[in-house]
Amino acid sequence: MRAARIFSASACLIAASSLIAGCGGGSGSTGGGSGSSESAQSRPAPPKSEFPAPRGRTLTELITDTDARSELVVSPAALAFYRGENRYPFGVFERDSRQITDAEVALYYAKIPTPSPGARSKAGDKGPEAKAEAQGLEGPAVGPFPAAIESLATKPAFRARTTAEDLGAAKVVYSAQLNFPSDGEWRFAAMIKEGDEMTATPLPSATVGEITDIPRPGQAAPAVHTPTVADVGGDLGKITTRIPADTLNKVDYADALGKEPIVLLFATPQFCQSRVCGPVVDVAEQAKQEYGDKAAFIHMEIYNDNDPGKRVRPQVRAFHLPTEPWLFTIDRNGTVSAAVEGAFGIEEMDRAVDKAIAE
Repeated sequence: MRAARIFSASACLIAASSLIAGCGGGSGSTGGGSGSSESAQSRPAPPKSEFPAPRGRTLTELITDTDARSELVVSPAALAFYRGENRYPFGVFERDSRQITDAEVALYYAKIPTPSPGARSKAGDKGPEAKAEAQGLEGPAVGPFPAAIESLATKPAFRARTTAEDLGAAKVVYSAQLNFPSDGEWRFAAMIKEGDEMTATPLPSATVGEITDIPRPGQAAPAVHTPTVADVGGDLGKITTRIPADTLNKVDYADALGKEPIVLLFATPQFCQSRVCGPVVDVAEQAKQEYGDKAAFIHMEIYNDNDPGKRVRPQVRAFHLPTEPWLFTIDRNGTVSAAVEGAFGIEEMDRAVDKAIAE
């Protein structure tokens, strides 16, 4: 099972397919920001005009034409992408794993064409350029797509010990809005503005439309039970790894499905190696207090018996999740309103909850 393989290897998406550079260390900065946790604030995306237009160039040419290859690590934090609009979350780190909280970044992408059999057979006779074309490395670039910065901070009352005492806990997540016109494999590059200098770095490719089983907005949400305080006789350590225990375990998802809006968060604060799961559960705690009884808030841990050595829980398998964290909001009719992969802050949480309540 793909989900079990990824989870057992890394304990969360962001360690499995990225943000792995953020699994330790504190925070850093670029430009004029301090990069400390106090300065890790949300910030809108910079103007597109601050980044170069592709003008028919390939990703390779774009990277070559910048001032230098970036020394920073830009780590994608999502695996599931679909045709149309997508939120693309990522982290930015120093080589020593210190998180950068204030970088100005824009993404570019290019479709990787499927080479014809003829192109494959002739590639060996036409030198490096033909080989690159046959391998699909030189499609025209599209962009820029500037990234906003989403703070993962909450009010102090909702900050868990598992977050506050973790010096490597993520402070922000970057996110850009990308629109993929078709399924298939796409390659990415990041452009980073550092003062008067523009640097760039290639990113891993992603296959749009490859993952199809995860519930999407507009689809019926799976029917599952989730454990509650009553189910474990008050022993909250069996259903949450957050310290102190969160309060997102009072309602069985099955009892609320089709009756009231639901906010369902899959995350494991103790075992998520990317250091984002603790902060997003804190975000959910704060949102629960703000929204009150307008929605049922539920936190679902990942591993059976909270043991990474065991299989992922049946609820994770029912939602076909290959990664974590994942946030789903579901309207009172049992239809998925929003599905958010990776880290998110209060603003993204509010948008997702508002959709479920409005519908």
